Amino acid sequence: MCAMTTLGKRLKELRLAADLSQEQLGIEAGLEPASASARMNRYVLGKRAPDAVTLEKLGEVLNAPAAYFHAASDELAAVILCFHRLPKAERIKVKRLLEEMRPKE
Repeated sequence: MCAMTTLGKRLKELRLAADLSQEQLGIEAGLEPASASARMNRYVLGKRAPDAVTLEKLGEVLNAPAAYFHAASDELAAVILCFHRLPKAERIKVKRLLEEMRPKE
């Protein structure tokens, strides 16, 4: 049995929050209906990893950028997801605030 990867854990969490089955998520991301559920299961279990294009499409369905799935820590992943989901004007404000808070070199 494979251990769930970080990517798999995050895919599963967002999929459940979106109230989608593995099959539904795969189909909405453009996977073949006949294999969508099995492929999503392999991604979640860490048996396979989606290619960059597929991960982008999964992210579009789940309203998450690919960077969220690759973030090294759960804390950073949460920040990336929150930032991504903000309206553009709010993202600009957050970026400015972070730049102001950045330590001077």
